[in-house]
Amino acid sequence: MDGAGLFLMPGLIDAHVHYFDPDGFGQLLVANGVVLVRDMGSQTEQALQLREALRQGSLLGPEMITTGWVLDGEPAMIPQISLGCATVELGRERVRQQVRAGVDQIKVYSGLERDVFLGIVDEALRQGIKPVGHVPEAVYIEEAAEAGLRSCEHLFGFEKMIARLLGEEVPLQKGGIGAYAPYWKRLPEVNRDGLCAALKRVRDSGMVVCPTVVVFASRGRAGEIQSGSYPLLEYASPQVRAIWNMLMDPTGDDIEMSRSIWPQMQAFVYALFQTGVPLMVGTDLMVPGILPGFSLHQEMLLWQEAGIPPVDVLRGATIIPARFFGLEASLGTVETGKKASMVLLRGNPLQDIRNANKIAGVFLRGRFFSSEDRTKMMQEAKQHTLN
Repeated sequence: MDGAGLFLMPGLIDAHVHYFDPDGFGQLLVANGVVLVRDMGSQTEQALQLREALRQGSLLGPEMITTGWVLDGEPAMIPQISLGCATVELGRERVRQQVRAGVDQIKVYSGLERDVFLGIVDEALRQGIKPVGHVPEAVYIEEAAEAGLRSCEHLFGFEKMIARLLGEEVPLQKGGIGAYAPYWKRLPEVNRDGLCAALKRVRDSGMVVCPTVVVFASRGRAGEIQSGSYPLLEYASPQVRAIWNMLMDPTGDDIEMSRSIWPQMQAFVYALFQTGVPLMVGTDLMVPGILPGFSLHQEMLLWQEAGIPPVDVLRGATIIPARFFGLEASLGTVETGKKASMVLLRGNPLQDIRNANKIAGVFLRGRFFSSEDRTKMMQEAKQHTLN
């Protein structure tokens, strides 16, 4: 193969997806250079079967690791993919069940009571598996980090940090995960030294953050989704759009809130980077406006626009998640002896992360997909949305 004038980079990793449409998602993810995803909430048995099908190659798509069932409070907010945990002992038993089943990580959710959350995290660490997910509403993020929550998703919990740095009283009660979202708009008022000290506590705990800023940027465009003018909407199947419609706020309040806060969330990602908190690129694939692979490139661009150098954006989509998932021996860099899961580019992504989207070809575990193959895959994905 002649790669003259081209650039070779490690295959990309989406650290937060919900892989609900295996037939539609796989081709688009691979065509966009994604070679590994972390499924962050599915029924365990189905998720493990899908993980194996992707691993064996009987289903086209990136490799996958999974949390299986999400562990939430009682009642669970999303019962289709969650298990309620009303007591500490039940939470611990749920962890043991998940470990026996063979999941890769344990995901916690927003509705857990403090003592149940701490018990789940402790049991996961005892079992040698990483607890990840939402910082529950009943827990401050610093406590969650220092208790051992290994990754924080969507920046949840940091809005309460901002509120407390502003001197506001922040009760630990269930008010809905958006109850403190308006504090993002007040981020510029926060004392920089105080913020830096608080973020250093998170950094020193070893927590990794998967911000998914593209989720909030996309929510602000919900009107385009509803009108049919949203870019690349032809890649969203009727089933996916139905889920989007179910998740979107019909009053429009969520749209306006997202528009007003996501630029500050974007700036906060840069503050995390400056403090040395490890960051992973993820998209929360399946929420409104998020499309397989395409949204990963959008997330990376948002990071670059926030001020993060392209090389560090690329690290957040390659070696940092590979290392966090314990897969750095096979993925995350281009090295002899690692899996041939790489992307051939027509531009240098270290100069501009947008060049990561100038794809000439994709290697997935040694199988090469040319530009012609990618075009065919995208056409087939479009056809899937019609069927």
